[in-house]
Amino acid sequence: MELDLGGILDHFEQHGWARLGKVMPDETVAALSARADDLMLGRVVYPGMFFQMDSATGRHEDAPLGQGWQGPSLGYRKLEKLELDPLFREWIRNPLYEQIARRRIAGAVALYRCILFNKAAAGGSDIPWHQDGGKLWGLSEEPHLQLWTALDDAPLDGGCLEVLSGSHHWGLATPLGGVVPADRVEEKQADAHALALPAVAGESILVHNMVWHKSRRTLTGRRRLGLSICFMSASTRCLRKKRAPRQFFPAFAATHAS
Repeated sequence: MELDLGGILDHFEQHGWARLGKVMPDETVAALSARADDLMLGRVVYPGMFFQMDSATGRHEDAPLGQGWQGPSLGYRKLEKLELDPLFREWIRNPLYEQIARRRIAGAVALYRCILFNKAAAGGSDIPWHQDGGKLWGLSEEPHLQLWTALDDAPLDGGCLEVLSGSHHWGLATPLGGVVPADRVEEKQADAHALALPAVAGESILVHNMVWHKSRRTLTGRRRLGLSICFMSASTRCLRKKRAPRQFFPAFAATHAS
């Protein structure tokens, strides 16, 4: 499939998001979806993988913190450090993503995170307006490039991604980052201007870390898996002090031209 990457990246620069279309083959969708089940059910185990169970209330803020693996369940909200798994690692390094990353990032490229967001068949949680950056992320420079891929269909009533187009131009809503304060949401009339981005399984969307984005619970009775991969310059350092600084997975080595 031939993509107009120049046009796509221009749209990304202007609006903070851009559709790539259905770029993940059906067999890869099936393999990664099956592996997600294996990981949640404990049939495949990697020491150090991060798990967070979803809240029982559907409220994002009620999701339990610091509990990790809670036994076999398809109700986990979040799985992180998927680069430990060879199937996910191969997709992280696929040629299209490398081409996009090199167009946006000079020199060697590292992975900040490869994370699976799950809205289980029971509905999952409403995720409020937020940004992916700030002091909460604890980095020496802000990443700007994420690729979000649907592993299940994500229709309008099925937990699809929603964005506030162009909001990345405003920078961080707070130095901390993360959830956008309610007064800023009201000030910008974000809910009235939300743009829903329904996607079919295998479709990828570029998402700027600073663009305001959210998602609702799924009302379809079917789960919604979304795979988010965030790339950044390999020169980026972890600034956390309470624990040893994170070491980031090398995604793409520097080219001679870099």
